Amino acid sequence: MAALIVGMSAAMPALAAEPAAAADPWQRPATAPRGAPNIILILLDDVGFGAPGAFGGPVATPVFDGLADQGLRFNQFHTTAVCSPTRAALLTGRNQHRVNFAIASGSEVAQPGYTGIWPKSTASVADVLRRSGYSTAAFGKWHNTPNWEASPAGPFDRWPTGLGFEYFYGFMAGEADQWAPILYRNTVIAPTPARPGYHFTADIADDATGWLHTHQALTPDKPYFLYFAPGATHAPHQVPREWIEKYRGRFDQGWDRLREEIFARQKKLGVVPKDAKLTPRPAELPSWDSRSPEERRLYARQMEVYAAFLAHTDHEIGRVIDAARKAPDGDNLMVIYIMGDNGGSAEGGMNGSDHNLADIFYGLGADDVKTQLARADELGSDALDNHFAIPWAWATNTPFQWTKQIASHLGGIRNPMVISWPGRIADKGALRPQFAHVNDIAPTIYELTGVTPPEAVDGVPQKSFDGVSFAATLTGKPVVQPHRTQYFEMFGNRAIYRDGWMASARHSLPWQLAGRSLSVDDDKWELYDLTRDFSQATDLAAKYPERLAELKALFLKEAEQNDVLPMVTNIGFDTTKPSLEAGRTEFVFHRDGAPIPSLTGAPLLFGPHRITARITVPAGGADGTIISNGAREGGFALFVQDGRLVYQNNVGGKHWDEIRSAQPLAPGVHDLTFELTARGPDAIGRLSVDGTLVGETRIAKLALPSYLGALCVGRTCGTPAGRGYAAPFVYPGAIEFVRITRDPPRR
Repeated sequence: MAALIVGMSAAMPALAAEPAAAADPWQRPATAPRGAPNIILILLDDVGFGAPGAFGGPVATPVFDGLADQGLRFNQFHTTAVCSPTRAALLTGRNQHRVNFAIASGSEVAQPGYTGIWPKSTASVADVLRRSGYSTAAFGKWHNTPNWEASPAGPFDRWPTGLGFEYFYGFMAGEADQWAPILYRNTVIAPTPARPGYHFTADIADDATGWLHTHQALTPDKPYFLYFAPGATHAPHQVPREWIEKYRGRFDQGWDRLREEIFARQKKLGVVPKDAKLTPRPAELPSWDSRSPEERRLYARQMEVYAAFLAHTDHEIGRVIDAARKAPDGDNLMVIYIMGDNGGSAEGGMNGSDHNLADIFYGLGADDVKTQLARADELGSDALDNHFAIPWAWATNTPFQWTKQIASHLGGIRNPMVISWPGRIADKGALRPQFAHVNDIAPTIYELTGVTPPEAVDGVPQKSFDGVSFAATLTGKPVVQPHRTQYFEMFGNRAIYRDGWMASARHSLPWQLAGRSLSVDDDKWELYDLTRDFSQATDLAAKYPERLAELKALFLKEAEQNDVLPMVTNIGFDTTKPSLEAGRTEFVFHRDGAPIPSLTGAPLLFGPHRITARITVPAGGADGTIISNGAREGGFALFVQDGRLVYQNNVGGKHWDEIRSAQPLAPGVHDLTFELTARGPDAIGRLSVDGTLVGETRIAKLALPSYLGALCVGRTCGTPAGRGYAAPFVYPGAIEFVRITRDPPRR
């Protein structure tokens, strides 16, 4: 569904390109069009339509709100329902499947549209701007590189620095521990700064500000494109305690009443029409009144933490914008602030979770309310990996149905956006109600900067754009809504929009995995007239069956043209994917090697294996990590504590196997061995020192290392996979090598 970039209104000042110059013997870089703006593009994670203050939400977001007052609010802006696909569409101007990001990175499937391999035929907006005279930088979450290419070994052509960003500081995975993230600077692991009160969002705000100051000092006349994508508010919800305390008691009324309060404010602010309807709570979600007093106390605290996380993030973003505005060319700054890459997330379980990744990966089930409530005061801290209860996600998506992952309904795909550009936006504080999609951003940037995207990049012809520039709406003049078609699809949840009408078919729910394998042919289609039904509340399928049939046929046509079919309805593990560890039986690691983020190339140890290490114990003894892989949500650790050798197997931070030698290690050189003898419930783990058995235990279930962590030798990276010690727990003696061998895979 290629679309032309809509011509810009004559009322918008033209950006004149520099005249062509004779060949430069010094090969100076390209010069941007005269007057091209500096651009800060902000994308938050897992934020619902009804969360921020400017859209009636309960969270104080003064930076977002202030930009809305200075610029424009867009209340019919759409994403793709999941993070990686939204980011791919945002940065290319193409539909998610045409960039091979049908689903989140890490869930790739070997079929066109689903491989997670960013094609060279869809150059990023950063790459095009860089080639046109812009400086470019990215900060925060990336999550658009396949796992097998996301290790310190590369290849790096599909990393941010290979896709047009001259500088990158952040993490490569889908989420990160905000207190102890595994960080990269460009393509090199960067140690987490060791300072009291460290927090990732504040860290990237500091780094972005420093980058801006360097740019201003050296190239003040060169425009820049800064992409700022915090991990917030994706789980884990982690934030300084003083921010949480600001929201104590603010959510005791529960999710049903909160929806009503948000909806009333939305109507007062005008971000929803006066005749809009508040969609009812689905039968699959419990009412607040049906919950026990203990449940309500826990759930209210979960939402307090989430609100604090969002408020803190908005504050840190404000510091970056302030630094940019104070620059000599600060008035020529365009800020595009997108509040969420999809709707609020329903991936935390019906009771929420304080070990969310563990609950997902290990299938252990969330801890009961009593257990979680005992730890409620630690929510948001560096002790837990917490997420809120599903109904809070639904509440933050007011007034719409459903949540993240559900691309068939607006709760999963409609997000707030504001754009500010002082001196250029004529209608400050106004609302822009026309349909817009995340794939419109890149074409809009091209038009506003005066940059013409090339037909070929490095000799590779470029795919046509699917997005449509909405630059003309910044003039404040009425804009006739062009004919517009846009499909949506995620895990079989699908919809088609055409000129105000939307046909929707929900296939599954994020928390009901069993239903995903059912045939999509059995899904019920609904029909909505969004020109009269802003919140998608009234199903007109029975009233207009012919129109529904037309839209269903249109969806199939768009799906065929965009590599959507066959739809992948479940998250599986494709064993044909490339891997740095699959098929190998031996791995050797050294302490001067880079940390290896878990699940990007470190060996997965699910059967018989052996870990051997040669270390030197200095005179007087020494404690510390020999090797560790994972984080507090799961993994293993071999370490010395109180002079004794210890092996721990951590299953989801909930079940622990431990072997500890009775005697301390004597000074000198030692060969250490942990060996798992079998697979399954009969497996025995044995720990030896210099060939002598020092302990053994049954290990019925081996840990999958949490991808919030990393494999490290001689120190713990991120949070400890073992318990009873604190990171980094550096071993001060020599470690000659650590070798892991495992049995060949079963055939």
